[in-house]
Amino acid sequence: MTDYLADIAWSYDNVAVSYAERVVDGADWEVEAFDLVAELAGDGLVVDVGCGPGRTTGLLAERGLKVIGIDLSRGMTEVSRRHHPELDFRVGSMTALDLPDGSASAVVSWWSIIHLPRDVVPTAFAEFYRVLAAGGVLLLGYHVGEESNHKTSGYGGHAMNVHVHRWTASSLTEIAVEAGFTPYPVAGIPGDRLLFRK
Repeated sequence: MTDYLADIAWSYDNVAVSYAERVVDGADWEVEAFDLVAELAGDGLVVDVGCGPGRTTGLLAERGLKVIGIDLSRGMTEVSRRHHPELDFRVGSMTALDLPDGSASAVVSWWSIIHLPRDVVPTAFAEFYRVLAAGGVLLLGYHVGEESNHKTSGYGGHAMNVHVHRWTASSLTEIAVEAGFTPYPVAGIPGDRLLFRK
């Protein structure tokens, strides 16, 4: 495992339990976003990449979706399985998804690309594109801006060693288009969310 992936996994192993206790509410427009994913995905597979403690995976499953939650942190995956024992959670990286080509109808990346180095994000988008079937949808949440910062603790003061990268919509859209995606405009979508289609 490369150093940055090891640092992300170690950091979220440290904070997994306290993160799950503290991050219990979603952002505005979340209900509408997941309803839209349910509408567009139909009865196909939805992949929640960087699923953390499984909160978003559970919300997607509540909409009748067949969903897999994938997270780099084994600690987060263990918390997810305790909270949602009926769902499928796996340890894995969005930079090398262990899924067949064209096997998913939707990928949800809900504030999970923010720790990847900027030059690695295109690799993640290429993986999202690869695992999606034709017509599949990518829902992306991210922090808006252009700066980066180094996070050394969080969620109760536990040690972390990750970088948090902010993005503009135009820069992420450029990466998505280069990967093969088409922007999917939705009226009223907040500025820290993007939707693309294969």
